[in-house]
Amino acid sequence: MLVAARDAEVKSFTYAASSSTYGDHPGLPKVEDTIGKPLSPYAVTKYVNELYADVFARAYGFTTIGLRYFNVFGKRQDPAGAYAAVIPKWTAAMIAGEDVFINGDGETSRDFCFVDNAVQANLLAATATDEAARNQVYNVAVGDRTTLNQLFEALRQALGENGVAYDKAPIYGDFRAGDVRHSQADIGKAERLLGYAPSHTILAGIQAAMPWYIAN
Repeated sequence: MLVAARDAEVKSFTYAASSSTYGDHPGLPKVEDTIGKPLSPYAVTKYVNELYADVFARAYGFTTIGLRYFNVFGKRQDPAGAYAAVIPKWTAAMIAGEDVFINGDGETSRDFCFVDNAVQANLLAATATDEAARNQVYNVAVGDRTTLNQLFEALRQALGENGVAYDKAPIYGDFRAGDVRHSQADIGKAERLLGYAPSHTILAGIQAAMPWYIAN
């Protein structure tokens, strides 16, 4: 894609990076220029994207912007796919009255980002004209942390407010290999250079998405 875009003299190239790039670095919040060692093959591929983009900028003067998405969720997210995210997966289980399984003790935390925030970042990146904003990678998140236990209760409450009762307790299992314990983004760079201003907290995103989850 980079070669084709360069040859076609594309003016704006925005690609999907990932919070998985931070790997085993323990610092919080996650700042773009400080990463650790990758913890999965997927993380390696996302980091390689950033390396290619940087080399293309240096070698060919081709400008790119990478967006490190943090746990994006929202309407139309498949709860049954190979890469099913926790929010649609748990919500589908709750609606069906099935058990919800939590890896570890439930105190693992993530920076959950509603899809509208991601769309905003995509548009801002694609239309950025300030040279200082180009050839950069940005965190796309809310800048907050929610534990899995807190997420479980938030989903249960949102379902209840939409007429779906769920009274089962979660089932706790082993920690999943390769999972980082905590993740939270520093979104200051995106705010400063792109004008990013997330419109939805995790609770607002859950409220906005819940009617679709129930209907589908």
